[in-house]
Amino acid sequence: MSETPATDVPGAETAAPYASPTPAPADAARTAAAPARVRTVHLQRAKDAGHRFAMLTTYDAMTAALFDEAGVEVLLVGDSVGNTVLGHSSTLPVTLDQMVLFSGAVVRGASRALVVADLPFGSYEASPEQAVAAGVRLMKEAGVHAVKAEGDERFAPHVAAMTAAGVPVMAHIGFTPQSEHVLGGYRVQGRGDGATERLVASARALEEAGAFAVLMEMVPSAVAEAVDAALRVPTVGIGAGPATTGQVLVWQDMLGLREGRVPRFVRQYARLHEVVGEAVRAYREDVLDGSFPAPEHGFEA
Repeated sequence: MSETPATDVPGAETAAPYASPTPAPADAARTAAAPARVRTVHLQRAKDAGHRFAMLTTYDAMTAALFDEAGVEVLLVGDSVGNTVLGHSSTLPVTLDQMVLFSGAVVRGASRALVVADLPFGSYEASPEQAVAAGVRLMKEAGVHAVKAEGDERFAPHVAAMTAAGVPVMAHIGFTPQSEHVLGGYRVQGRGDGATERLVASARALEEAGAFAVLMEMVPSAVAEAVDAALRVPTVGIGAGPATTGQVLVWQDMLGLREGRVPRFVRQYARLHEVVGEAVRAYREDVLDGSFPAPEHGFEA
């Protein structure tokens, strides 16, 4: 999953409006029953009970702690760190070493959420054995609770091998950013004759291989609904409509930290780019005119 350039997504050229919906009343029963640590079994129970869960990307201890405290059930250390933090134009340059570094920070910041880390490009595709080695490293060195791997049914053996080795796997189908050059750019997947059947078959194969959940990115809502209905395990959507058990967004998109157009599937709950910009400009002006630091910001001899 990546911070998708809106200009490359057909039908996504309009900026998502800022939204500040009225918070729903707290569900006391559900809050009281919240587990001390979210595990994959709790996501399955949500699917079975017809409930939903929220998932957000995060790449550091501070935002991980903030999102964890807010009750977000799943934190994704996405290889979107390449776009959002490291300044790359895609996720492809991200290394396994970098994922271990950022994932460890998130694990140390979160006390309740399930932490899932992306397997970066080049770390798992070659063989099931390579996938196991990468997954085990993320669990041993970073302490994550699960990994996410992009790919269709051709990667079912990789999922099976990781699961057998004790590495829980969230599968990722539909648009897979690591394959952007094969797919011809950032394009909605799952369109055309037979597309629904192919995605359903792919998801089922990954489920049978042991995936505890299937994430779908940038697929038509009706297709995602069909996939969700065909699976026992929970699904997660990003640009996949409302039928999935969980929803995930890149946090910088969701909180409006970057300026410009955003994908049509993003709802912005704040405009942090404006807030931070105004605060920094105010700080600079105070420094330049000498009003900061003031006497109360200093120490006596």
